[in-house]
Order: sequence, then C-alpha cells, then structure tokens
Amino acid sequence: MRWNWQLPDWPDFTYDAEALRSLEAAFLRDSGRISGTFSHLDSLEQDGIRIELLTDEGMQTSRIEGEILDRQSVQASLQQGFGLKVDRQRGIGPRERGIADLLVDNWQRFANPLDDKMLCGWHRKLMLAQLEDTSLGSYRTGDEPMQIVTGDPFDPEVHFEAPPSSTVAGEMSAFLNWFNETTPNEKNIPISALTRSALTHLRFQSIHPFVDGNGRIGRAISEKALFQATGRPLLVALSETIEAERKQYYEALAATRFTNETTEWIVWFGGMVLKSIHTSLQRIEFVIQKTRFFDRFGDRFNPRQAKALRRMFREGPSGFEGGLSAGNYLTITKTSAATARRDLGELVRMGALAKTGQRKGTRYFLMLGNE
Repeated sequence: MRWNWQLPDWPDFTYDAEALRSLEAAFLRDSGRISGTFSHLDSLEQDGIRIELLTDEGMQTSRIEGEILDRQSVQASLQQGFGLKVDRQRGIGPRERGIADLLVDNWQRFANPLDDKMLCGWHRKLMLAQLEDTSLGSYRTGDEPMQIVTGDPFDPEVHFEAPPSSTVAGEMSAFLNWFNETTPNEKNIPISALTRSALTHLRFQSIHPFVDGNGRIGRAISEKALFQATGRPLLVALSETIEAERKQYYEALAATRFTNETTEWIVWFGGMVLKSIHTSLQRIEFVIQKTRFFDRFGDRFNPRQAKALRRMFREGPSGFEGGLSAGNYLTITKTSAATARRDLGELVRMGALAKTGQRKGTRYFLMLGNE
C-alpha cells in the first residue's frame, strides 16, 4: 500500500464538512466562553493561570515524546519570557528553556505568518541539548528514510515512512503557503477552525520535516491555527489532553497513513481540542472560586489554617485525592494533633470545609460556592 503522501490526491485532504458542523459550533461557543471567563480575572490572576497552563503544556508536550522536564525550570523560563517576576533563580536547563521559549514565541507572535525561519528557530531552541549542530534548526537531509518503527531493531515494524529528504523543502514550501493562505481574517474564513488545526497537524506530521522534535512543533502549529481562528492566544491544555489519551492519539494518526479522507481524524482531534478547552475553563473558574473563597472569610483564618487551605487549593479543581485528612493537616502545618483537630473543627463550623466520614476515615473538602 502507498503512504498518504504517495497518493495522487495528496495533499488535497477530503472531509465531510456537514459531519463536523456541530464540533465547529461547539468550538466557537466554548472558545468564547473561556475568553469571557478569563476576562473576569485581575491581571495577576491572568498571569498566574497563563503561566500555570503553559507550564503544563510544556511538560506534557515533552512527556508525549518521552521527555521528563523539571517543572519549576519550565515555569521560571516562562515567567522570564513574559517579563514576570521569577519564582526561581537557579539555573534553567536548555530543554526547559527551549520548550518555554517556543511557547512564549507562539503566544506572542501567533498572528505572524508561519515560515521556515520561525519553524527552524523553534527547532533550534527545542533541540539544542540533543542534536548535533548540523541537524539544529534545519530540515532533515540524507538518504536514510524517515520511518516510524517499533519492535526488533534488526527486523522492525514500519508504521509510517515520511517523504524522502530530497522532497522536504518542496513539501514544506507548499505546506507553509497553504497555512498562510488559509489564515482567517475579517473578510474570509477559508477553513473552519478545528478543521484547519487538525489538518495542519496531520500534514506537518506526515511530512516529518525534522530529524526530531516534529511532534512538539506540530502541536504548537496546531495551537497557532486555533489562536488565529479566535484572534487571540487561547488557553488550551491541548498536550495535557492528548497525553492522557496518548495511545488513542497515535492510533488516530496511524489511521490516516494510507488515505487522505480525514473526517475521522478531524472528529477525533476536534474532540481533543474541546476537552482541552473544558479543562482550561475548569481551572480558570477554580481560580475565581479561590478568590471568592478567601474574600468571603477575610482574616478569619489563623496562619496554620490559611497555609493548609492554600495547600489544598494548589491541588487544583480535583483537590486532594479522597479529601484532606488530619494527617495531611499535621504534615502541612507541623502542629500538634490536638491543635489540628481544633483548627479543622473551626474550619468546618465557619463553613470553609465540609467534613465526611468518621475517626480515621474522616476527610475534609473545600466548600466552594458560586456566590
């Protein structure tokens, strides 16, 4: 069988636009909702949630490719990139700085046309610590086929083979022209948002223009397409959502290997984008609830209680798995068991925490209202 790029209709992907109509409508609705909710935060809260979500994005897009980064270093590098106060002063590794620089650049220059210089600059930053100088910031060369393989190195199973290196420059020129020509503007929306983002990712991954780093750069370009569709950077936890369904992600890509009919791929990818928006929206709403929570109680918390509550909020919308225990409270506050019981009892009585269970099974949960 021939690969998708060997078929006569490459790269003229086909899809059922009617089957995608509800997905596209959901994206327009939810992307507007997340922007509206984000606007209710003050500037410090906006900076905080942006750094938190982009840190997660950097961590997870790297994890998909098997790289485990230092979270604090990614966060500090993002803070530097956005000109914010840096929480951590010690050294930042090149891998952490590379992914952070890519994310900041994509956020700040989302409206700029996509070109070789931008892509190769991202690649140079991203792969500085991993590739030889000859491979940095340039498309792949050489006669060896670019294959996605698994199994025995002496008898591997080839899952996909990308176009030969000799054709990459031409393929990328055509891809960049297509991407920039389909950029939406006030007068024209050539391709719907989710469809364009999904096809961007698929076409870039099929070309596989770099020796390494294609997945991370491909996901960044897909987000650039979403940013352009909404006219602003969009807080989407795309890589976090894909990482949670990594097996399905590779299966969905694999299903496109021998065809350029892409409806199923767009439906799957579009579903991931919508899930990622819901995740981000949940986090933003949680920040708003946190602000309201502390406003509601003012200075009624003693220092131990305030410390424990802040620690609970750090766990995010899901909170402590199974709830906060008295043991957790002791660990956080370094206080006595008697004081812990008294503190927790006060928090329950004032309505800050809800109590469930009995004795060793007692657990406490944040009381978050919508007032």
